Amino acid sequence: MSMYQVKTVCPEIKIDLPTCMYKLPNIHTRQENSCSPDHALQNGDVDPAVKALEARQDEILRKLYELKAAVEGLAKTVMTPDADLDVTVGNTLSSQSSSCDIFKGSPNLDTLLGKDLGALRDIVINANPAQPPLTLLVLHSLLCQRYRVLSTVHVHSSVSSVPPQLLSCLGPKHADSYARHMFQLGFTLIWKDVPKLEMKFSVRNMCPIEGEANVARFLFKLLAPYPSDPVLATLVDGWVDTAFFQLADGSTKERAAVLRALNSALGRGPWLSGPEFSLADIACYCCVMQTGSASSAATNVQRWIKSCENLVHFGPAKVLLK
Repeated sequence: MSMYQVKTVCPEIKIDLPTCMYKLPNIHTRQENSCSPDHALQNGDVDPAVKALEARQDEILRKLYELKAAVEGLAKTVMTPDADLDVTVGNTLSSQSSSCDIFKGSPNLDTLLGKDLGALRDIVINANPAQPPLTLLVLHSLLCQRYRVLSTVHVHSSVSSVPPQLLSCLGPKHADSYARHMFQLGFTLIWKDVPKLEMKFSVRNMCPIEGEANVARFLFKLLAPYPSDPVLATLVDGWVDTAFFQLADGSTKERAAVLRALNSALGRGPWLSGPEFSLADIACYCCVMQTGSASSAATNVQRWIKSCENLVHFGPAKVLLK
């Protein structure tokens, strides 16, 4: 007779497995061994194997959280139009600095921008390398003083080449740039062939903001509220518009008139909108320097330029002006 007989629904077919094919360990023996004094855990100690398993589980959960945060960030980038980026140049974690804390208080991003389920708030800016936005570099430096900012520079396929100083304008790459949950703000600058600067903050709820002046206003409000006095707020807005429309894009005659107005205003106080530093000073300084008007400026303007340059946040703009 064969060793194996098949047994199915047919009564005449059987399967007989040899009893020696499968052997099970003696359960009673294992239990006795596990209770022996050599294997007992004294004083409530935890088995080292259990500790190692828990540590491994914690490490896996940490990596999964970081991966989730990274995927959320990539999802925002993919949902942002014009996200066909060719070269990722650099990232930086800029920590808060107490060396020049111009703005007092601690703004709450949830209050300013509304609650966000993502790991951080992404600000994506498209800028033409032929017209570097100096005001944004100053504001970026100020934002880094206030928040934990993940800064990144990209090059779009519409641009053939970008000078090295533009590639590093937001600082060097940080070792922890992959861990998006460590940051509060994402500041992405894309060098792209665009007619005017544009910013995209919320691709779901907000249309792009166009123009360096308007983007600068948005970013400045993350640092300090606009003056509650409507007259003072209008004064700041007036200087910002004057900087971009008459200094940056105006004729030689218009620039000369603005320089005279600057000298007169700065004769009444250290800053353009009174005793406090404001967006008006950032915009006018950058436009004066970018148009080469500083050399012909009067005494008060020259003094004001030095006061601005004494602030560390103007450093990135000065690098591009060289």
